[in-house]
Amino acid sequence: MRKIWTFLCFTGLFSLVMQGNLMAGSGTGDHSDTGKPAAYDAPKAILHHIANANEFHIVGNLSFPLPCILYDRKTGRLDFFLSSRFEHGHKAVNGYVLDHGSVKKVQGNFPEGEVDVHWKHIVTDTSDSYLVEHDGEYHEAAYAGFIDFSITKIVFGMLVASSVMVLIFVTIARGYRKREGQAPKGIQSLLEPLVLFIRDDIARPNIGHKYERYMPFLLTVFFFIWINNMIGLVPFFPGSANVTGNLMVTLSLAVFTLLVTVFSGNKHYWKHIFWMPGMPVLVKLLLAPIEIVGIFTKPFALMVRLFANITAGHIIILSLVSLIFIFGEVGNNLGGGIAGIAVAAPFMLFMNVLELLVAFLQAFIFTILSALFIGQAVEEHHEHH
Repeated sequence: MRKIWTFLCFTGLFSLVMQGNLMAGSGTGDHSDTGKPAAYDAPKAILHHIANANEFHIVGNLSFPLPCILYDRKTGRLDFFLSSRFEHGHKAVNGYVLDHGSVKKVQGNFPEGEVDVHWKHIVTDTSDSYLVEHDGEYHEAAYAGFIDFSITKIVFGMLVASSVMVLIFVTIARGYRKREGQAPKGIQSLLEPLVLFIRDDIARPNIGHKYERYMPFLLTVFFFIWINNMIGLVPFFPGSANVTGNLMVTLSLAVFTLLVTVFSGNKHYWKHIFWMPGMPVLVKLLLAPIEIVGIFTKPFALMVRLFANITAGHIIILSLVSLIFIFGEVGNNLGGGIAGIAVAAPFMLFMNVLELLVAFLQAFIFTILSALFIGQAVEEHHEHH
């Protein structure tokens, strides 16, 4: 037990140092009109780190570039290059620029090739935006006029998690073939209880005797979410991608659950939705729209629950790290920085340990609710009675 707590403490403190280093590199880059470093912008730094991007920020100006694959709707041209060509937003490449880690297209007439650009922060009574300046002219950059097929942090994180899943389960399958009928060992002994848990405590009770048909889907969903949650807690490359904290990722997972449920529904399931038996006609007319809406609100709840819980955890951890820079006035107040560390470190350690539980819990909740929705769709009439 002492070794476990030592490991958790070391992990939490290491995470604090690494995230603090990353936050320092992104939250203090802007300058005021006087040329002095601007005050630490905690909301901006936090949102920067939980958002998707076309590069992994390592430390300072060091970053790990990712492939940019961009299709221009107007010209039909497909561009392929690394995000390092943007030089952290100081260059435009074929009309594309990097704005806070994300690719945008410069609107209007803009020269092709590599062009030096500068960003101008324009604040008016009606807008607050960053414009691209080149040769004395200002241009707006937006997510318009092109289709982005780039390998972003989120995509890269999903590829890493998928590769880990393939490696793990191929290794386990080979182990079972070589040691057929023998007790599991190594990674088999670690994951076999989880697989049995999903089968015996999630699939069978909620789906019934047809559970085997849906086990591949439930296992994939559970391990995909859990592994991505765990990798997302690693505060440095190749971790730190907020995969399940991205609304499009959780939307895709929820849509898969919706499709599996809808296409698995039997006649009794649809009859209970459109014309509930045993009810007066007026009640049926009232309940049918509610049941139809319920088909979509269930996966919607799955989407929002996973997104909100994972994102909230990251925001809380990064907010605690931000206290160090706020109290320390970005290195100008040593006593304040020490006080910030004294306040943030214990809570940071607690939140990191709690996030380990949340990573598993959110995967479990998504999987068991998916199994419940599928079970309602495949339930036989005699089983209901």
